Amino acid sequence: MSNESSQPDTCSAAGKLCMPPDSRKRASHRLKIARGHLDAIVRMLDDPEVYCVDVLRQIKAVQGALAGAGEVVLRGHLEAHVATAHQRGDSIELVEELMEALKYR
Repeated sequence: MSNESSQPDTCSAAGKLCMPPDSRKRASHRLKIARGHLDAIVRMLDDPEVYCVDVLRQIKAVQGALAGAGEVVLRGHLEAHVATAHQRGDSIELVEELMEALKYR
């Protein structure tokens, strides 16, 4: 695993905070796993003999993979951006942004 703290805090062109490369790679991997499970569910539903519990298990697997991807992105954000927000002077903005992103609807 790469040292995310050695990554720059901003994108060079936009001047915005960017996802650390290691987090991006790991989240992408987990989302590909979720897509594979989701594709399996769609194929299962084409089978008139599919067992409901098997479909539910696959749905749970998709939810787990999505949750795992979310955890990777959140950890990367906390380590790369929130931990350094005070130094940049944008801690209030980052907290508000994160609270909005994690709001349950």
